[in-house]
Amino acid sequence: MSAEYPMFALSEEHQAVREAVRDLCDAKVAPYAADVDEQARYPQEAADALLAADFHAPHVPEAYGGAGADALATVIVIEEVARACASSSLIPAVNKLGSLPVQLSGSEELKKHYLGKLAAGEGGFSYCLSEPDAGSDAAGMKTRAVRDGDTYVLNGVKRWITNAGVSEYYTVMAVTDPEKRSRGISAFVVEKSDEGVSFGAPEKKLGIKGSPTREVYLDNVRIPADRMIGAEGTGFETAMKTLDHTRVTIAAQAVGIAQGALDYALGYAQERKQFGKPISDFQGLQFLLADMGMKVEAARQMTYAAAGKSERGDKDLTFFGAAAKCFASDVAMEVTTNAVQVLGGYGFTRDYPVERMMRDAKITQIYEGTNQVQRIVMARQLLAGVQSHL
Repeated sequence: MSAEYPMFALSEEHQAVREAVRDLCDAKVAPYAADVDEQARYPQEAADALLAADFHAPHVPEAYGGAGADALATVIVIEEVARACASSSLIPAVNKLGSLPVQLSGSEELKKHYLGKLAAGEGGFSYCLSEPDAGSDAAGMKTRAVRDGDTYVLNGVKRWITNAGVSEYYTVMAVTDPEKRSRGISAFVVEKSDEGVSFGAPEKKLGIKGSPTREVYLDNVRIPADRMIGAEGTGFETAMKTLDHTRVTIAAQAVGIAQGALDYALGYAQERKQFGKPISDFQGLQFLLADMGMKVEAARQMTYAAAGKSERGDKDLTFFGAAAKCFASDVAMEVTTNAVQVLGGYGFTRDYPVERMMRDAKITQIYEGTNQVQRIVMARQLLAGVQSHL
C-alpha cells in the first residue's frame, strides 16, 4: 500500500537511490519488521541486505572504500528503510552518527583505518555521549580519560547507546581536563574488543525494539593515544558538530516512519467499508488524511533542505538541523497516532503495523536531543541572527 507523493526536485541519481532502497526494503526488510519488533531481536536480515547493497553506511567517502553518498542520498536511504522498519533504519543512521566524528576531526590514519573497516562491513559504529547523570547536559559527563605515556586509560559509564554490543567501534567522549568543563572533553575511538569494555543488559523499550540500547562500561580501558579524534579538548565541539549533521538523519527517519503509516492508512481507508461504502468516502476522514499527507510532505521538504545545508556546511545548519528534527518528529508522532485512529480498533492491535509505527515514532522526539532542547538550539540561533531565508 504505497502512496505516490511529490518529490523534492530529486536528481536522477537520487531518485535511483530511492527506488533501489525501496525495492530492497520491500523484499528484504519489511517482511521481517513485525517479527523483529515482536521478538525484540536485532534485524539481521536487514543488516545483511543493507551491507550487500552497500547501504549500511552510505555516507563513507569513496576515498575510504565507501559508497560516497552525499547528505541527501544518505537521508533518502534512512527514510526509505524507516518506512519499512524503524529499527533497521538505525543501522545506516547510527553508523553515520558514530563515525562522523572521525570523518570530521580524525587524523588521516584514523579515517583510513576505521572508515575503511566500516565501509567494508567489518563492524558498525556507535556514539557514546550520554551518561546516567549527563543527558541533555552532556558537558556534565564524568567518564575520564587519563594520559599514561603513549596511551589513555578510560573509566566510566555511557548510557542509551544505540546498537551497543553489536557495533565493533565506539566514538567515546571523555573528560581529559575536569577544570575546563566542555573544553576539557576529548573524543576517542574505542573498540569492542578492547580489554575492559563491557555492556549492560538491553533496555526494555517502548519502540525500536530491534535496535539494542545498552550501557557501555569502560573499566580501565587502555587505548593508544593516536586513537584520540582531533586535538585534546576538542571532543565536545566535535560532538556538537556531529549532531548538527546527524539530527537531519533523525528527521529522515521520522519522515520515513510517518510515510509508512500514511501509506498503510490510505490503503486501509479505501478497503474498509462501513455504511455501504469505503470509509475514504467520508469527508471527515478525508480531512484527516489530507492533513497527514500535507504535514509529511512539509517535513520531507524541510528535511531535504537541511540535508543540502549539511552537505554544503552552511553556517545556519545548526538551526536547520534542529528545526528539521523537531518538526519531522512531531509530525511523525501525530501522523502515526492518526493512522491508528483511521484503523480504529484494528489499529490498536499488533496484527497491524501502525501501532508499531506509533511506538517507534516516539523516540524521534527524544534522542539526539529532546525536542525541547531543539527549541532551545533554534532560539539561540535565531537570537544570534544565524538563519538564512531560502
